Amino acid sequence: MTSRVLASALALCLASAPAWAVVGGTPSRDVAGVRASTLRVETSQGELCSGAVIAPELVLTAAHCLMGGGSVSVTSLDPRFRARRHVVLAVLPHPSFVPGTTPRTQPGADLALLRLSEPLPRDIEPLRLGGGLWQGEDVTMAGFGLGVEDDKKTARRLREVMLVNAGNYTTANTVKVAVDRQGRGEAPGAGACRGDSGGPILRGGPSSRDLVGIVSWSSGPLNASVRRICGGFTAITPINEHRGWINQASARLMAYGQEEPPDTAQPSASYSWWFSR
Repeated sequence: MTSRVLASALALCLASAPAWAVVGGTPSRDVAGVRASTLRVETSQGELCSGAVIAPELVLTAAHCLMGGGSVSVTSLDPRFRARRHVVLAVLPHPSFVPGTTPRTQPGADLALLRLSEPLPRDIEPLRLGGGLWQGEDVTMAGFGLGVEDDKKTARRLREVMLVNAGNYTTANTVKVAVDRQGRGEAPGAGACRGDSGGPILRGGPSSRDLVGIVSWSSGPLNASVRRICGGFTAITPINEHRGWINQASARLMAYGQEEPPDTAQPSASYSWWFSR
């Protein structure tokens, strides 16, 4: 799929939304696979997203997941796939992120870093920050949430799926777009849905440790007979372009306690960071 065709197809999609779980995917069962690096991210305001572990105390996710304010927690799965809750101390969104916009109209980077109150268990394995994505390569997406778009009962289960990177898509900013290899975004297929925002995009298969992107939003297939927001296009914020900020933000969050944060659980006026109590 060429960039021109891709852009035209996306422009004609009638529905898009924050990507919140995997439709067309399979439940994750490999103890050493995406279970070891993918967390569920939830807020006290009822938001549900996913996240990628990049250090024992640091989780990368999508900034738009946290715009409702409130406290934040994450949930990991132990080797028997049982849920374990972890407290989040601090939230640091990317400085270019603009609150009040939708993920698709976001002019900045839809990224945020979470600092946990204590290191994750040893069975959780942080991901490496990978290089750039190239068109046509296979990637694995993982996340929690709806396995069926209209069925809320399918939420909060870790699923994974392999997609193909179809190239760039530009609105207010530029993201990568992945599609189901058979559907190609024109027919219903696999992809992100409600519950996957912030989830990891891994280079190659689910056993990969190379994090190359974070899920931002999704759109339904171009030629679907019913209006959908899932199973067509999966928009990805690429990691390689923001590696410098991730490294700086990681150092800043790990210095928590050595500088004074705002005394609030809400974003500060400058929207630099806030603390989850």
